[in-house]
Amino acid sequence: MDSLLSLLEHRHVAAFFRATLLLLAGLLIAHTLAKLTVKVTKSISAHHQVLLKRLVYWGVLSLFLASVLKELGFSLGVLLGAAGVLSVAIGFASQTSVSNLISGLFLIGEKPFQLGDVIKVGETTGEVLSIDLLSVKLRTFDNLFVRLPNESLIKSQMTNLTRFPIRRFDLMIGVAYKENIKHVRDTLMAVADANPLCLDEPAPLFVLNGFGDSSLNIQFSVWTKRENFRDLRNSLQEEVKVAFDAAGIEIPFPHRSLYAGSDTAPFPITIVSTTNAVTQAQNDTPSST
Repeated sequence: MDSLLSLLEHRHVAAFFRATLLLLAGLLIAHTLAKLTVKVTKSISAHHQVLLKRLVYWGVLSLFLASVLKELGFSLGVLLGAAGVLSVAIGFASQTSVSNLISGLFLIGEKPFQLGDVIKVGETTGEVLSIDLLSVKLRTFDNLFVRLPNESLIKSQMTNLTRFPIRRFDLMIGVAYKENIKHVRDTLMAVADANPLCLDEPAPLFVLNGFGDSSLNIQFSVWTKRENFRDLRNSLQEEVKVAFDAAGIEIPFPHRSLYAGSDTAPFPITIVSTTNAVTQAQNDTPSST
């Protein structure tokens, strides 16, 4: 009896030892094959590489885990049946996750953005860190981590700010009605020519948008490389202000006229210089005796 118990214990120890070796070997082989997959698939996009790497890793590891369970004496048929029942229960309980999963497959197939792209979804703008089956992770420009469910990306409008190599910056500006339009156009074109971040092709665009309440509304659009967009936006506005000041071009503020009624004339306004106002005030003050 004792020899039988010792034999059973010996078999259990041997099975546990083999299961441990299988698990360690599975981790090592899965990790090696996942790294090899990344090296072999350099021609595909980065987020597809990440997904394929994860698929290879967990696929290989799952095979070794099944062997480990078999070595420990578990029946794979019973485990598969239990897994099937559990998966059905989880499916009913996690309909949102299933929707995100299906949306993730659509995003992977459609490829509206890639790792490293800057996208805007609603009020959120950030760099794409990862594209997973359930969500997309972003890092905003103020270094915040944002997780967006894939379902929300499918249902809402998404803007890829870095999909194309060049971008256009639209500067909306108003000038006084007294200004010469040709002089304003020449001044803006000179600013664009002097800025090294502005592209010559496509050429800058000057558009007179209409007549505002207090100004002539102008759109001045210039093109630049996508990586220079923020630098151009900041520098161009400063350079336009300096150029307008040097050329004597007025950027007006809103003007208003006051009326007492629909049938009355405007209030008369008299402009008095500071010196004349002080002198007048001194003359109106009675002298002390």
